[in-house]
Amino acid sequence: MELRQRVAIVTGSASGIGAATAIALARRGCNVVINYTRNEADAEETAAACTSLGVEAMLCRADVSSDDDCRRMVAAAAERWGRLDVLVNSAGTTKFVPHSNLDGLDAEDFQRIYAVNTIGPFQMARAAAPHMRSAGAGAIVNVSSGAGIYGRGSSIAYGASKGALNNLTLALARVLAPEIRVNAVCPTLVDTRWMRTLMGEDYEKRIAATRAKVPLHKVCSPEDVAETILWLVAGAGTMTGELILMDGGQHLL
Repeated sequence: MELRQRVAIVTGSASGIGAATAIALARRGCNVVINYTRNEADAEETAAACTSLGVEAMLCRADVSSDDDCRRMVAAAAERWGRLDVLVNSAGTTKFVPHSNLDGLDAEDFQRIYAVNTIGPFQMARAAAPHMRSAGAGAIVNVSSGAGIYGRGSSIAYGASKGALNNLTLALARVLAPEIRVNAVCPTLVDTRWMRTLMGEDYEKRIAATRAKVPLHKVCSPEDVAETILWLVAGAGTMTGELILMDGGQHLL
């Protein structure tokens, strides 16, 4: 897909994978919607990085768990630029609970995590699809996780929500073809500020242990994930319904 003068929405793009993806798209000439829920300062910083590359960027505060917010965000992009070509569903949430602690999760935890990680991408794709079809083609990339494949991750609820997102990716790839391609990236541990904050003192130990264990001795950066997303959007024209595992070779162990 040619990205110059095209339009992308990247949810959860104030920081981390979302911000890196928005900047990568902007570098290729794509106008971008920068979405955030709380951190307006980081969102403004991401938008400024994008506009410095010669494209237009629009800030949109919206919670993807709200269907009204999803439809409003898509409508705002279409009204401003008259089209929508790319959707990257990067917004996500979790709760850190050891899998053995079954009492550490309740129904509200599952509902909140699913609302953002699974229902949000569905609502965004549903709102975006008519505009992408009108433009003649589109690409959707869901930011999933290796947790959805391995059944691991920060909590059982998180892994289950990403497993559901993987299933959603396959289903949407079928129903939105041939005009719209739908794929997912599934990184494992990603070195982000968000993860550092959530994991606290254990973070550096976890990073070091992962590097030592996996065959490539690498942990993904947000930019690594963004480059794969960019390839799925702009370069993988015959691919849809793919779940791209990014785990440094952990699956080989």
